[in-house]
Amino acid sequence: MNPLEVPIGFAGGTGLNSIAEVRAEAKYAADAGFDSFWVSQITAVDPIVALTAVAADCDGLSEVGTSVVPIYGRHPLALAAQARTAQDALDGRFTLGIGPSHAVFVEGFFGESYARPFTYTKEYIEALGPLLQGEAASVNGEEVTAHGWLTVEAEPVPILLAAMGPKMLKLAGAHTAGTSLGGTVGPKTIANHIAPTINQAAADAGRPAPRIKGFPLFAVTDEPEVALAAAIEGGAGYSTLPAYRAMLDREGLESGGELGLFGSMDEVAEGFQRYIDAGATELRIGIIAPDEATEQRSREAIAEWIGS
Repeated sequence: MNPLEVPIGFAGGTGLNSIAEVRAEAKYAADAGFDSFWVSQITAVDPIVALTAVAADCDGLSEVGTSVVPIYGRHPLALAAQARTAQDALDGRFTLGIGPSHAVFVEGFFGESYARPFTYTKEYIEALGPLLQGEAASVNGEEVTAHGWLTVEAEPVPILLAAMGPKMLKLAGAHTAGTSLGGTVGPKTIANHIAPTINQAAADAGRPAPRIKGFPLFAVTDEPEVALAAAIEGGAGYSTLPAYRAMLDREGLESGGELGLFGSMDEVAEGFQRYIDAGATELRIGIIAPDEATEQRSREAIAEWIGS
């Protein structure tokens, strides 16, 4: 049992390039005592396919899911079929985290318009939500059209929306199970923006309190300044994306790397608590280490801490 009073998941990240790597990380998460395991997507493995492939290696985890998969490039019926198939393979423990991604990927990779991401996301969820519940979709939107149903036998699939702006947070609170935050969203932003907005939206819609999944990155190290410098350098690209930049401006930081938790395990744990005190209902934590030795030390330290 972890020392915090909220579920803690392990972030496999966006750099898992093979099923073997996903399997190894899933086994680590289960063996270390994490509650859940999450995989994101940019250019590496398809998280839904990968998690389905390693279902047998996820014993001991109460939840397995995608922290974010992009909705552009996937029709709602296609994504729902994947998700319900994964739910069947994972015995009802699968959660689908989705997001509209960013213009640089949608326009640059897919050649699609990113002119109206909110409208696209809203209409997409109007189609996806019923499909994930085993119902038919019927949407004639300005951005999304979907008519049809699926015959995949599976439990309903919860949705977490990667929401940061006010409209997206209201959409998440009113129509999904909650939000899965990125590494550029810190405790100050959760307390002053994320939690109040999504909680109010859920209350207004008569829905249960939403999940708010914080995403702190950490390393257990005797050289926190080295880890910080590496995190700032490694996260430079994320800090330029408009949606992330807006969150960092709210936090009063120049780089997402500055949100990293570096030091002893006790110091890192204090940082985790700050996310919870700010309003996060759970954590998805990831290791961001400057070298392999620090990463291994961090893996061992967090596993010991969770088991303490």
